Formats: sequence, structure tokens, C-alpha cells
Amino acid sequence: MRDPYEVLGVTRDASASEIKKAYYRLAKANHPDHNPGDKEAEERFKEASGAYQILSDPDQRARFDRFGFEGVGGRGGGPGFQNVEDIFSAFGDIFGDFFGGGRRQRERRGADLRVDLQLSFAEAVWGASKDLEISRDIACKTCHGSGAKEGSKPEPCGTCGGRGQVVHSQGFFMVQTTCPRCRGEGKLIKDPCGDCNGRRTQQERSTISVTVPPGVDDGQTLRLAGKGEAPLGGGQAGHLYVVLHVVGDERFRRDGDDVVTTIPISYVKAALGGEVEIHTLDEGCEGTTTIELKPGTQPGDTVVRRGQGVPRVGRPGRGDQIIELKVEIPRKLGAREAELLREIAAEHGEAVGKERRGLFSRLKK
Repeated sequence: MRDPYEVLGVTRDASASEIKKAYYRLAKANHPDHNPGDKEAEERFKEASGAYQILSDPDQRARFDRFGFEGVGGRGGGPGFQNVEDIFSAFGDIFGDFFGGGRRQRERRGADLRVDLQLSFAEAVWGASKDLEISRDIACKTCHGSGAKEGSKPEPCGTCGGRGQVVHSQGFFMVQTTCPRCRGEGKLIKDPCGDCNGRRTQQERSTISVTVPPGVDDGQTLRLAGKGEAPLGGGQAGHLYVVLHVVGDERFRRDGDDVVTTIPISYVKAALGGEVEIHTLDEGCEGTTTIELKPGTQPGDTVVRRGQGVPRVGRPGRGDQIIELKVEIPRKLGAREAELLREIAAEHGEAVGKERRGLFSRLKK
């Protein structure tokens, strides 16, 4: 740990007010709420707080001035904080002055819940409204989450004076910890609610309507804020996460916002062209339309219908529908069909397999 005067940037004869102002400046600049995810700022915040812990206490400051870190527990085991929550607990009143809120309060939040929801392909494409039945803890309806019997209310904890923290000495230091009696709530319930027995929550089975937006895909998750469980002791409810499972459709294959449809066509139509009927996403994925094939269509060729795919979630427009053309070659040919193909092969000068004759046609010879 560095010299606390150096950390705060004050001289050794600095007044208590100057020390407090120096700490305020550093704490405000490196406060975790102002620097989310910045580990270096968090370390500077903890270092400044450790320095202020020494210099703000007249006895500790005097021992440090006379003996250095040995006077306040040694360089390796002296003052300091393992995490920012220790700082907020130790300097609750100071942070109230600095940031307008007393001891930093992290509002309790209830548990998040997860449910699985199965959708048909059409529901995923065009959206749907679904009802879900869930069991969750909610604020007790009788005591409205206070935990106290009607006509009474929670009383300040006598052990911590309603602060939720208690201070006790540990060697040279005064250590602040969570009150063991009220468990940090600062309040006690002497006459508990008869319905929740002071627990403040009760389990409820309810039906929640979920609006599934158009264009969702398999595996995506919807978050319903505040639809999870209420926390014990009151606070903000958790979230409900709805995991979507989409049943496949043999007519369509998703590729992001595009949808792929494979259409079998005869080799004759591939060669000569013509119209072919296809399935579309219109009318709840039950629509059909016809597309025109050009003569000489090759196996694997595609036809793209722009803007006829899946609606984009949170954005305007739709993807494309891609028609993959699968040219089917017959495994068996009729006699007339084979004869015509042999004539075509002869015109092109192509050598083809010999004509296979049945047993009776060979006997006639």
C-alpha cells in the first residue's frame, strides 16, 4: 500500500476537511457506478478508501505519522478493503454526503425464473400471443410485503439502531459488519403477518400473457422484466425469461431472416421451362404462388423472391424466400419416353446405353 498522504495528494499537515475533500474528489472520479467494469478505477477507489480510513481517524493518523504502516497493523495486514461493498458499509454516512443517498443501497431483487415455450413455425414467423402458467413468490397481499400484522409495522432494530450494521473493535481497528439480529435490514417484525408468517412473500400460481414478436427463431429468449419472484424483505421482482422452441416445418428452412424452400421439378420442365407452384409464408405459412422457370434450368439453381422471407425482429422489412430447384431424374422410363430420348441422343451424336429388351421381345427374334 502506498503512503496514504501520497494516495490522497495532501500534505502531512492537511486538515481533516482537506483530507475529506481530497478523498471526495478521488472517490467521485473512480466510483464504480461511474466506471462500470473498469477494474483499474475500482482498484484506485479501494486504494483511496484505504488511505482515507487511516487519515480520517485521528488515532490511526497519529500512529501512522509516528510508526508508519507498522502503527496501523503492518504494510501487509493494515487497513484496506477486499471489495467495494466493504467500503460502502464502512463509509455509509460519507457516501450519503457525497452521492445523496446515505449508505449505498443495492435494492434487493428477487430470483429470475425461466420457462420454456413451444411455438409452431408459423407462430415464430408471424408472432403470437401465448398464455403461460407459472408459480412464483409475490409480495404478500395481506401485509403488502411488510411482513407485519395488520395495524402494526416493523420496528427499528435495537441492536444496530436501524442501520443494519454493527461496529466492533478488532485490535487497532473498528470493524463494521452486518447486524446479526436483523441481518442487515435495520428492522424487526414483532407481530408477524398471519398469512405469510412474516416472510413478506407468498407463492402464487398465475397465468401470464406473452406477446411473441414476429420473426423469432429457435433458441431465442424473451425477457419479461419484473415478472419473476419478489425478494424476501421487499424489493424489486426478478425477471421471467421465456426460452423459445420452434417446431420445424418440412416445407421451409430458416437461414436467419431468409427462408429456403426446396422444389422438385421434372427434367423435362427444367429443360423446357414453365410454371411451378410453391409454398409461401403468406396466410400463416399456408399460402401458395407460381414462379416461372427459364428453359435450361440446372440442378441447384435458385429463384429469389425479395422481401418474402421472415419479418426482421425489431427492424422493418423481411428477408428473402430462396427457392432451391431440385431436378428429378426418373429411375425408370416408359417405352415411348425412352424411344424419344434415344432419338434426341442420336441427333446430338451422344452414345447412350443399349436398349434393354425383355425376355419375350428376345424370343420373337
